[in-house]
Amino acid sequence: MAYENLARLAQVMDTLRSPGGCPWDSEQSHQSLLKYLLEESYEFIEAVESGNSEDMREELGDILLQVYFHSRIAQEDNENPFSVDDVAKGVIEKLISRHPHVFADKKVNSSAEVLENWEEIKRREKSRTSAHDGVPTGQPALTLASKLIYRASKNELSTPEHPVEKIEVNEAALGDQLLSLISWAIANNLDPEVALRKAALKYRDAMSQEESG
Repeated sequence: MAYENLARLAQVMDTLRSPGGCPWDSEQSHQSLLKYLLEESYEFIEAVESGNSEDMREELGDILLQVYFHSRIAQEDNENPFSVDDVAKGVIEKLISRHPHVFADKKVNSSAEVLENWEEIKRREKSRTSAHDGVPTGQPALTLASKLIYRASKNELSTPEHPVEKIEVNEAALGDQLLSLISWAIANNLDPEVALRKAALKYRDAMSQEESG
């Protein structure tokens, strides 16, 4: 299968960012484009949830544009430039390295073992010493809290206590409980995103203290 359109997209971005190209595109930076990356990601999620394959194709294209756009900007960096081809090379190396059961002689018996191997290889590659290393604090609070608790449980660290009230073990019941709690917060002039973020960061600090003994 040929991928000439991927090369063509790189050429188009070169034209847009080069002298005589588009003034708006030429003015953009990594920082100015961040909001578009988030926006396009959310739009793709919405397309997936709607099940509309045409919308998914379009939104994936918008995300791909962001990858090429940021890579083209990075090419202009005088100190540490990289291209979209360098980005692809890094992904290839990562996929091969973290799939030793496919590209080497590692044996696995389940997808759970695949994920465990992935995390272990990632930890070694990045020389991580803490369970929460590499967890981006800029992500939404609920995702942040979920990731921290997942990392803690995998590393046999303490996790927050479960609610006293018994909740049915299914997504619908959990969703109702979370929605109810958010409604309570709004009614009491509390920002649930801010509250959970503060609690998650406090928990992250507690993880560090527990790890240090």
